[in-house]
Amino acid sequence: MEMQQFYYDNKIVKKFIYATLFWGIVGFSVGLMLAFMFLFPYYTEGISWLSFGRLRPLHTNAVIFAFVGNAIFAGVYYSLQRLLKARMASNFLSNFNFWGWQLIIVAAAITLPLGYSSSKEYAELEWPIDIAIALVWVAFGVNMIWTILQRRQRHLYVAIWFYLATFVTVAVLHIFNSLALPVTFLKSYSVYAGVQDALVQWWYGHNAVAFFLTTPFLGLMYYFVPKAANRPVYSYRLSIVHFWSLIFIYIWAGPHHLLYTALPSWAQNLGVAFSIMLLAPSWGGMINGLLTLRGAWDKVRTDPVLKFMVVAITGYGMATFEGPMLSLKNVNAIAHFSDWIIAHVHVGALAWNGFLTFGMLYWMIPKMFKTKLHSVALANVHFWIGTLGIILYTLPMYVAGFVQASMWKQFNPDGSLTYGNFLETVNEIIPMYWMRAIGGSMYIIGAFVMLYNIVRTVRSGSDVTDELAEAPALTKVSKYRTKGEGWHTWLERKPIKLTIYATIAILIGGAVQIIPTLLIKSNIPTISSVKPYTPLELQGRDIYIREGCVGCHSQMVRPFRSEVERYGEYSKAGEFVYDHPFLWGSKRTGPDLHRVGAKYSDSWHLNHMYDPQSTSPGSIMPSYKWLITDELYKGDIESKMEVMVTLGVPYTKDEIANAQQHMLKQGTKIEENLHSDPDFAKNYEADKKYAEENGLPFIEMKNREIVAVIAYIQRLGTDIKVKDEQKISKN
Repeated sequence: MEMQQFYYDNKIVKKFIYATLFWGIVGFSVGLMLAFMFLFPYYTEGISWLSFGRLRPLHTNAVIFAFVGNAIFAGVYYSLQRLLKARMASNFLSNFNFWGWQLIIVAAAITLPLGYSSSKEYAELEWPIDIAIALVWVAFGVNMIWTILQRRQRHLYVAIWFYLATFVTVAVLHIFNSLALPVTFLKSYSVYAGVQDALVQWWYGHNAVAFFLTTPFLGLMYYFVPKAANRPVYSYRLSIVHFWSLIFIYIWAGPHHLLYTALPSWAQNLGVAFSIMLLAPSWGGMINGLLTLRGAWDKVRTDPVLKFMVVAITGYGMATFEGPMLSLKNVNAIAHFSDWIIAHVHVGALAWNGFLTFGMLYWMIPKMFKTKLHSVALANVHFWIGTLGIILYTLPMYVAGFVQASMWKQFNPDGSLTYGNFLETVNEIIPMYWMRAIGGSMYIIGAFVMLYNIVRTVRSGSDVTDELAEAPALTKVSKYRTKGEGWHTWLERKPIKLTIYATIAILIGGAVQIIPTLLIKSNIPTISSVKPYTPLELQGRDIYIREGCVGCHSQMVRPFRSEVERYGEYSKAGEFVYDHPFLWGSKRTGPDLHRVGAKYSDSWHLNHMYDPQSTSPGSIMPSYKWLITDELYKGDIESKMEVMVTLGVPYTKDEIANAQQHMLKQGTKIEENLHSDPDFAKNYEADKKYAEENGLPFIEMKNREIVAVIAYIQRLGTDIKVKDEQKISKN
């Protein structure tokens, strides 16, 4: 048999490895910075682009798409070439993938702190960057499939099945969830509204976890764990069942993020059913990974690579047991909106994604540079510091979640809330936040130890950018099943068919859930009293989105006695029909705001933004002083309203034409309300006089950003008038 010589492209793998290390440190550092903001909320006071609300999406995007994303590309480009016995088909597409992805990350690192955000969790980036993501992702997929078609290996190994499913599913999820109408270059509105937007977002959000943070890493597990252990995969049959059942079931589970919300009950229940079923294939994959190490447990005790991988797979098993458990309605009623979810997410991120990446890098880099790891002892130090860091991070967050849920739901014998002040809960869990910060610090120290170890390893090795390999040419592949050949074995020879079948498998669940919600109007009953936001309220809502307020405050009162008593009447689907995007939130660091309108005076809200502790002693909310001093930009309001009309919001031509006058009138009314506060009036007049005497510009209060924010907040939940709300809440 004639052997063909060719070269693996190691250069592209090394680029992604270096990017993984760099962005990992960045993502972990921003996360640690945020953890300390819970303890010292004022340490970045006055710097808008370093506020918690703007940095939180930067942290999630940096960890998910920069750190994990680059790790995926590094592992896929390394393993794919060796599994196919072929060099990547296009150097241009490989480099386009790399440089395009890094530019996207840099764009995110610039725009998110500046407040350019769609507010959709894990999809906050604005529309030009979304388009760039789609282009770069398609380039990656084309290069991968092109390489598969040029392979010298007849059958596609299990890891490649997961890579293909990842490519097609992420493309579908990203495109459909990112559909938006642009207003300006960095401002757009989601084409979906309210309940529909929530369903599409969490169809994306849950499956971004599934098909960006899970399926590609399962592919990497199926390649690197057998390699590191020098053992074959435990069960080929189990890998087949694992793959097809996982990708089919996963896509249905998104609605379990929206239990007890205004989402139609049938969609919630469907999400619960499939989430519970998801446990079987998830644990099938974990078992397949761990049992691959059978006969290699002595090596696990000494090899840090396998230690990282064992903890990673165990973390995957824990997270995928917890996910279905959290989808049970009685458990979700306790956990949702609490720090339990933060613990759950970080078990997956720190253990599964982080540790598998570390193990993969420790295994790959010495081989690519033809050397030995600089220090096995340092790798073991990294392992133990990192493991302890994960424990110290997650366990306190579980405790905090239980404490929050317990305190939120407790009642006195007379029927009143035991802890009526939300801040009582916040103050109770501050020690847990200290432990989280310590655990996060240990995790990042371990990452720096790894960085040093890898730098020394690279310097001791040789830079082999093109690695020589040889393999026999692939003979013509038969279109038909040969005698005795299994159906799946035949399918492994047909990459295009396999990709098509995988695409069909993931489209079914999404179509069944989303299409009825979008097309059947009875799923979202309208309420005649619900009206569109005024121009000033719309501008205020956009500032609320810009500042990332949704990261700490929900706008969804669930139909629980405790929530109705605390916040007011539970939320109805018809109240959100003009919300592009929805702002239900997923975490309550502060209280729910859906019924906060008219609950406090305009002056209270101004003081709360200027110094939260002046109105709420013990608050860990940072101040937003720039809202009180910065001028409100009004020049784009007509364009925003016109886009909203295109999306179905019933603004009239007259309302759009007179938007400026409406804004001025409503702003003037709020300014008058503020002047009723003697302290405000005194300080305001003093500032105005000082500006006039010194020839400085002075912005009238009615033209400042805070007025728009107050207008929006005072509108929340007021479209529905509930008669004798207190009586309703107690019954």
